[in-house]
Amino acid sequence: MGRLLIGCIAAAFCSLPLMAREMTLAETVTVKSVSSAALSPTQETVAFTRNLPRTPYQDKDGSDRSALLVLNAQGEEVTFVQNDAGIAQVTYAPQGDRIYFLSKRDGDDYRSLYTISVSGGEAQKLFEFETSIRDYAISANGEQLAFLAQEANPATTKKLADKGFKAEVYEEQEKFTNVYLLDLTQDEPSAKRLTNDREVFSVAFRPDHEQLLVRTAPTGLVDDNYMSSSYELMSLNGEFVHTYDSTGKLGYAEFSPNGRYLAVIGTADYNDPATGRLYVYDSQAEHERREVLPDYQGQVKDIAWRTNEELIWLGHIGTESEVRALTMQWLESRQLVEPGQLIVIDIATSAGKSDILLRAHTPSHPTELYRHSGRGLQRLTDSNPWLEGITQPEQQTITYKASDGTELEGILVYPLDYQQGQRYPLIMVVHGGPEAHYSNGWLDRYASPAKHAASKGYALFFPNYRGSTGRGVEFSKLGQDDYAGKEFDDLVDGKNHLVSMGLVDETKVGITGGSYGGYASAWAATALTDHFAASVMSVGISNNLSKFGTTDIPKEMHAVHARSYPWDKWQWYLERSPIYHAEKGRTPLLIMHGKEDTRVHPSQSMELYRYLKTHGNVPVRLVLYPGEGHGNRKAAAQLDFSMRLMRWMDQFLVEQATTLPPYELGHADNLPASED
Repeated sequence: MGRLLIGCIAAAFCSLPLMAREMTLAETVTVKSVSSAALSPTQETVAFTRNLPRTPYQDKDGSDRSALLVLNAQGEEVTFVQNDAGIAQVTYAPQGDRIYFLSKRDGDDYRSLYTISVSGGEAQKLFEFETSIRDYAISANGEQLAFLAQEANPATTKKLADKGFKAEVYEEQEKFTNVYLLDLTQDEPSAKRLTNDREVFSVAFRPDHEQLLVRTAPTGLVDDNYMSSSYELMSLNGEFVHTYDSTGKLGYAEFSPNGRYLAVIGTADYNDPATGRLYVYDSQAEHERREVLPDYQGQVKDIAWRTNEELIWLGHIGTESEVRALTMQWLESRQLVEPGQLIVIDIATSAGKSDILLRAHTPSHPTELYRHSGRGLQRLTDSNPWLEGITQPEQQTITYKASDGTELEGILVYPLDYQQGQRYPLIMVVHGGPEAHYSNGWLDRYASPAKHAASKGYALFFPNYRGSTGRGVEFSKLGQDDYAGKEFDDLVDGKNHLVSMGLVDETKVGITGGSYGGYASAWAATALTDHFAASVMSVGISNNLSKFGTTDIPKEMHAVHARSYPWDKWQWYLERSPIYHAEKGRTPLLIMHGKEDTRVHPSQSMELYRYLKTHGNVPVRLVLYPGEGHGNRKAAAQLDFSMRLMRWMDQFLVEQATTLPPYELGHADNLPASED
């Protein structure tokens, strides 16, 4: 283990210093990161996946490629598999001699289960099904495998489609995702179906028991996944034997190594907007549920059992994260990773072993692997060594008070050339949800190119307005039943605070965000138009009446956002919609939306565009992205978005123009000469 840590650190951080320079938009959308990781049972090696974004203008359009790598006992990164179609759910065999993963490789019709020796070699297909495998689990003895998949459509479906019979019955045609069981001791195992009357979202073996833990819901609809699921125990013959008491949203669950305790990340009640409370069920007390961190004013994000009596948990609190160990006997929690060291995304352990594997990021680099051991915290990977040569702007958490006295937090990124006393243009980036929050780590995304914008002289502010997570349940509920009310007033108060600091030019304030952040950006361009000089709305809400009727989460909207239905107060819903205030709008608005979005239908963007275009009082543009949904996934679409975002801010904040920039971006000029 020592060789692993020392070797990897030396390889990652002993390179020669590079000449400092600014970060480009293309680099922002093609940065690599560690996307998943698994720790071997002996903790000597680590298997992980790294995303490999496509290179705009050079690669064929598509989602990120991915690679499966292993950190061996000598601390060397060894690439095992690289795949255009993606690699998911990497895990070790219980004996530690093999690695399992899901992928759709050359010749596969669907995503199948593969395995590869820890010593390398060629990956072998272990099992393929008639549809894609969605999740899987391996028994402790390695002899059985449970997986999730849907049944295939009848052969007549394609024949009928060829004849023109393609009618789609909305929300009624989806098949259940079922649990299937395989006996891996057979040379050619066949799948035994265990369920057929409910949707199954996850599956895991209960240690030392012939049972499976599954999370189920009445249907596979997104709303039921969010608001109507339960954890259930079932025998290996398909009999359901226990349903765990819970309410509201459910997150990750894991059994202790002996199967006595089940730890579950859940919610305080049905109206709690996000999972973040930690519960433990004790099978020796008739599966009694106990909240083990009742006073925690943060959000529990991940859990991992280290022993039968010790649970490691990851919490996000404010803009920071922490990792702690909780003993079951006394419910005492001790600190392992303190706030301010890293922004930890998830954790992993091996039963009976001491070390903890973490995926984490910082303001200066995206998600990498770390190991926590008796020697402290050590970084294992470096996916982007070129970042050493990027000049990094200053980034810090700031606090301010809203006009009603509520204390708020946000993350401020200073302009790269910041000089005290000088005022700068501001881009405010509003998170979606609103049940989400910004952490003081890597903030660069295609929709928030922080380092690039800072190098161009912008300040950036990432506010955690009321309704954000990370500050306890009560704070996360403050925006409920108040669409666009005090939650968006918090944004104006944040702007005013930065102006009072002497940092921001109040005539050059722009705003952007996606989803609920897009709603905020639309509200800022209409109802709050006096406060913002430019706005970029992404996959945002413009009409709360029609949004309810076109989204895939109406149940969640009622339970944890609006706390009412449109027919309860039609006029209120209308007045809390940007279209209602369109005539007031004097803020130039760029609207961007994925054409296949099911969460916020593209018609939301079309409505606001048409209202503003018809009024004719302000520059407005609508950009649609074919093949993209609730946010852009492909590098080319992400780069296009980033370029349009920055050009819009340059045009209306820096140049303070009054007319639209050209709609073309000159992409053709960047094609390789052979493709002209």
